[in-house]
Amino acid sequence: MPYVEGFGTWPFGEEWLWEAVATSYLPLASVLDAGAPFTLALTPVCADQLEAPGAMERCAQFLREVRPASHRLDREAFEEAGEPELAAEMERAAAQYADALAELEACDGNVLGRLTPHVAWAGSATHAILPLLATDAGIRLQVESGLASHRRRFGARWRGGFWLPECAWEPRLAPRLAEAGVGAACVELSAFVPAGDRRHLQVLRSEEGLKLVPIDRALIDLVWGSGGYPSAGAYRDNHHRTTRDHRPWANDGSVYDPERALAQARTDAAGFADRVAGRLAGGGLATLAFDTELFGLWWHEGIDFLAALPAELEARGVELLHLDDALGQEEGEPWPAGLDGATSWGADRRLGTWSGPAVADIAFAERAAELELLAAPRPVSARAARELLAVQSSDWAFMAEGELAGPYPRERLEAHLQALREALGPVPSQDQALGNLAPDLALSALYEP
Repeated sequence: MPYVEGFGTWPFGEEWLWEAVATSYLPLASVLDAGAPFTLALTPVCADQLEAPGAMERCAQFLREVRPASHRLDREAFEEAGEPELAAEMERAAAQYADALAELEACDGNVLGRLTPHVAWAGSATHAILPLLATDAGIRLQVESGLASHRRRFGARWRGGFWLPECAWEPRLAPRLAEAGVGAACVELSAFVPAGDRRHLQVLRSEEGLKLVPIDRALIDLVWGSGGYPSAGAYRDNHHRTTRDHRPWANDGSVYDPERALAQARTDAAGFADRVAGRLAGGGLATLAFDTELFGLWWHEGIDFLAALPAELEARGVELLHLDDALGQEEGEPWPAGLDGATSWGADRRLGTWSGPAVADIAFAERAAELELLAAPRPVSARAARELLAVQSSDWAFMAEGELAGPYPRERLEAHLQALREALGPVPSQDQALGNLAPDLALSALYEP
């Protein structure tokens, strides 16, 4: 989740966060409370927003005022058009937002507190593509600021796991992560090793002792790949929307039926468990990684799928483990010779999603900004460093490359670049437009030897 708190509303901006709270974060917290041993990494930039003063009050206002009104207007439009089934679905869907509001109020708006008991893995400050950063100092600023945030909020449970943004990895990161106290990270190996190869089920180890866990692309793509489970006809169509951004249709074009969709989610959880059992018949560790917002926000029934999965795996003799517990049983094999290029879970399994022709200007602008900051007279201001962290978010290139949010990502990038220039100028601005972004800034990391 990019830092959108205070940066726009609809169609791009804070509404993304409010929707994620209502449809993903709060429902997921309930699944985790029930004991499902899923490993949750909460990125610092997401936690910054959940913790920001006034943020959850605005979320509650959105759920209390905006969503009831938008559902009512769409319901009335369907009634006038003589489509009572769609009108009824709008009324039912509105009740889900009312339920989310009730849950938000029940925890006094403390969504971060709801998730805190389950947060295990740390991450970099603003989800930067670490292999694309220009300098070791830039990597240290991202990593150490993120770890400072994680330790303050969740440190008692941290066992060294670090989520690499977009699974973007190259061996030069290993010493920087190890010196920061990181003990494990997930990597995408399918640029080197074909999906389905059993080498994806083997924990690896860098020279520094960092455990590197390949994510299992063969199983992940059953959910996340083209034609994966979320494309089933019974599920809510996330692309066919009303004027007011509601989704009352199923993928097969029929009016959405929640009972039919729930049955499909449970069927798919059973089928997925069958595939996992088959994949692990010869042993190994299958690590399945997804953006949290896939479950509930993008795949409406994804939470139901997750809730059903542990029992289905147990019924097939598959042990579902917290990743930290699994790694406690693994020494790891030495990192293979020849796997020395950069990888990610981007479209090309390299770094092209964030540095290819469509977004090369963004990648170069981010690197230039990093070098400009490091060349400035020392010490630079906290404001300048925070603007650089905002510039480095992976989300701007991702959204621009996929044309997912109109001009919003490039506008945000340019605004942060301009603010960085002003912060480095002779009369630095004291503007606090960055809200609660990176409150645990490790500014000294820029100047470590």
